[in-house]
Amino acid sequence: MSEYRKAKKRMEVSVGESVRILRELQEMSQNGLASATGISQSTISAIENGRVRLGVDRAKVLARALHCHPAVLVFPGWDVEGESAA
Repeated sequence: MSEYRKAKKRMEVSVGESVRILRELQEMSQNGLASATGISQSTISAIENGRVRLGVDRAKVLARALHCHPAVLVFPGWDVEGESAA
């Protein structure tokens, strides 16, 4: 049986904030992300502002466009215990 490392909370970041942060780090506008994903700009805005839940399917589509794993969006602020933040 595999051993798992315990996850711990590193900081408080909402799902919407994680989407916005990753989008802005890539210098992408909401309209640019909408074009890359097929998700409307208004829905992206609603996700970033916590008015609409992300959901698994949207997480996968957004993660692909933002070049990250979907878990980064779905579980923001979590880290595996024992791994460095660098």
